Amino acid sequence: MTNSRTDALFQVDRLRVAYPRHGADAIAWAVDDVSFSLNPGEKLGLVGESGCGKSTLGRAVMRLLPEDTSISGQVTFAGQSVFDFSAAALRRFRGEAVALIFQDPMTRLDPLMTIGDHCVETLRSHQPKLSRRQAKMQAIATLEAVNIPASRWSQYPHEFSGGMRQRVAIALALLLNPKLIVADEPTTSLDVTVAAQILRELTRLCAERQMALLIISHDLAMIGEYCDRIAVMYGGKFVETGATQDVLQTPQHEYTRSLLNAVLHLQAVDLGRGERREGRGVRGEERGERGEETANLATRNQSAVPLLHLENLMQHYALEQNFITRLFSSADQTIKAVDGITLDLYPGETLGLVGESGCGKSTLSRTILQLIRPTAGKVEFLGQNLIGLSRQAMRRQRRQMQMVFQDPHACLNPMMTVGESIADPLRIHQLAAPHVAKRQVMDMLERVGLSPGSSFYDRYPAQLSGGQQQRVAIARALITHPQLLICDEPVSMLDASVQTQVLALMQDLKHEFHLTYLFITHDLWVARFFCDRIAVMNAGKIVELGSTQDIFTHPQHPYTQALLQAAPLLAKQSGDRA
Repeated sequence: MTNSRTDALFQVDRLRVAYPRHGADAIAWAVDDVSFSLNPGEKLGLVGESGCGKSTLGRAVMRLLPEDTSISGQVTFAGQSVFDFSAAALRRFRGEAVALIFQDPMTRLDPLMTIGDHCVETLRSHQPKLSRRQAKMQAIATLEAVNIPASRWSQYPHEFSGGMRQRVAIALALLLNPKLIVADEPTTSLDVTVAAQILRELTRLCAERQMALLIISHDLAMIGEYCDRIAVMYGGKFVETGATQDVLQTPQHEYTRSLLNAVLHLQAVDLGRGERREGRGVRGEERGERGEETANLATRNQSAVPLLHLENLMQHYALEQNFITRLFSSADQTIKAVDGITLDLYPGETLGLVGESGCGKSTLSRTILQLIRPTAGKVEFLGQNLIGLSRQAMRRQRRQMQMVFQDPHACLNPMMTVGESIADPLRIHQLAAPHVAKRQVMDMLERVGLSPGSSFYDRYPAQLSGGQQQRVAIARALITHPQLLICDEPVSMLDASVQTQVLALMQDLKHEFHLTYLFITHDLWVARFFCDRIAVMNAGKIVELGSTQDIFTHPQHPYTQALLQAAPLLAKQSGDRA
């Protein structure tokens, strides 16, 4: 690193971290001899594939790892050793000096506390002289800065979408005006417009308050747009560091080049901004084949019977209010999460559903699966209306309808091994004997890139990285060979190189098993890369629906145009590098 260390706000010297491994002779370092420093106002992006040690590094520098973790090296903040802090000093250090935005917001939020209580507790625990009224005013202003309205103050975390929970976690980090923010995948579950707004806010605060920012992410395009410097991590080590433009335009390490090429593969054609870049990413003939395939699918759909038909589907929620509020308030306190959606999904197609966090995408998917009963409307699957089916009849239907959830940590039982979790649907639907199920699970582990399968079969979710957990969730959904797979942000936690591998796998499985996908994502480039048609959702409604080509080249709705404009584009930042 070129910056001076004498006046560094935050400095890490030769840090090594290893988790306990019972029975292992050699120590396996999750973080191996890492050094870097951050000056006030500086923004450093840390990128690398899932499992490379990024999150471990972020937690180690804040002393958030288990006590039996092996740690060596030095971490200093404003010249003081973090590893020598007393319990009281460490408490002040976390929050007031350095704030951490976690990758999974539910690990930060107490399900028994309202969002307002979270904010007030955070403020008053560090500023006890602050009155509850003062704390509430300060918290509401911070929440509104991340697009959480004051009307949601008394709601609980489970009443928020994944993206909105992440916004709350970011607001909690900003409440105490820290000098350094360590953001671990802060925008993974956010749509591009809100992500851009929050990152602009974070970078503005860096400049105004001389606050340093360490962003841990697999999103190279986002890092390239908002960070001054980049550190590339692989196998626990920093393999390349430098100024952002230097790393993006002239990468020196082979792994860095592979990451850039993977992202450029997804962003091969800049359709949203009216430019075409031939000779990079997806080849021209491949794009032609994909366009021809989409056109043939559209022709078939004109005469095909929909696999899934939604008609005027609604899912409304009433906000809980006390008697006085109900008596004097004339405002409509109903959240229209899904508001009159009519949609057809045809056999063999991939329909992308995009929109901002909180617009109703995940609620729509759960309503389709009847995990929550709709307020009104119709859901027909294979010609049968699912509304009002008995529990047993719905279970039979779900053998043909599976889902990959947005948060793999929440959908995997922590007490079950990976093998047991993936085999569980086979047991529930009585599709295979135990010894046959194990063979199928081993094969599926290999298919989703967890190889060799034998080394993952007996592990528990807590022993896997976030990206590995997501691959287990995908394997679990695919094991019953369903006709319809509803994917709620299935690759949002994976780095670009693994994203392309998993998407290619899903494409292969689609043809091999005649699958149909409803693909929910906030990543427009992934949607463009993977989907035949795209439905744009805003405030519970479908505001635009069309072929992927038409949506990206000729967006009609102002909201669609705003989404495309906000999407970060790596190709633009990396110049004309081949």
